Amino acid sequence: MELFTPFAQRSLTLRNRIVVAPMCQYSATDGVPADWHLVHLGSRAVGGAAAVVAEATAVSPEGRISPGDTGLWNDAQVAAWQPITAFIRSQGAIAGVQLAHAGRKASAQRPWEGGGPLPAGHGEWTTVAPSAIPFDRNWHTPQALDEAGLRKVVDDFRAAAKRALAAGFQLIEVHAAHGYLLHQFLSPLSNHRTDAYGGSFENRTRLVRAVLEAVRGAWPDTLPLWLRISATDWVSGEDGMHGWSVEESVRLAREVKPLGVDLIDVSSGGLVPHVKIPVGPGYQVPFAARIRREAGIATGAVGLITESAQAAGIVENGEADLVLIARESLRDPYFPRRSAQELGASLVAPVQYQRAW
Repeated sequence: MELFTPFAQRSLTLRNRIVVAPMCQYSATDGVPADWHLVHLGSRAVGGAAAVVAEATAVSPEGRISPGDTGLWNDAQVAAWQPITAFIRSQGAIAGVQLAHAGRKASAQRPWEGGGPLPAGHGEWTTVAPSAIPFDRNWHTPQALDEAGLRKVVDDFRAAAKRALAAGFQLIEVHAAHGYLLHQFLSPLSNHRTDAYGGSFENRTRLVRAVLEAVRGAWPDTLPLWLRISATDWVSGEDGMHGWSVEESVRLAREVKPLGVDLIDVSSGGLVPHVKIPVGPGYQVPFAARIRREAGIATGAVGLITESAQAAGIVENGEADLVLIARESLRDPYFPRRSAQELGASLVAPVQYQRAW
């Protein structure tokens, strides 16, 4: 059963091919994770996942999606992450973190508070983006980043990578998907710049490449670096608009591999609202399969992967090297153990739970 075979990257060996995807909890204070994060992430490590990737963690205060986002821009946050990562590792899982900057989608309410932009007088902050184009009607108009702002973004990712290591993380994923800042630079729908960061594919990918080089330079060669992308904006030709495409995703994957990226975590969408997406079981898996095949790089598949046999088939068919479980993991922290039972594989339980497993 290939789903339960080890997977090696650099000095690490994941115990199986099931990874808990980063999922925002919107439950931090000033970027500092709390007991919720320890229990939430720790229980999924107990549940048997090979790696547990902490939510989109902001590299700067202005990079937060909401006031409840976790961060890695100061030492207090590092100290708060340390017992969480230590517990994850103690359960045999790899502790990962997704480093992120929300760009024009920052300064937003928590989902259960409405999810839209923070109203005036409710702690809102100035947002930044490649161009001064709001995410949607009634959203904040971001400031277009100048050269100093671009350098700060790169420096913030570099500093956050160093703090991630001090915090005890073993794996970094750079977030360039779901319409957040790096994705905003990639797509011509949100990037209308006419300088070295806009226009051509080379220019639109420049910031992503600079961030990856900075993070890789600050991150030990012995530890993996992943990149999450939206393989497509799901906008192709309507009203003359063309978004980021699968073909460009393949090309980007080819170009970041020599920069030290070990895996592409393949999602989609999120850049523009009101887009029709053909959501269904495993709807993004073909993107992961194509990037793996055409770019010659390891991939992770994510998106409506909810069944044991489905996850196993993705790996056995060579469509992806890993499966990232998101909402199904929220419903069932023990998805890997349940899958092992259903598929006849062996997964060792913590000693405290062995009498039940």
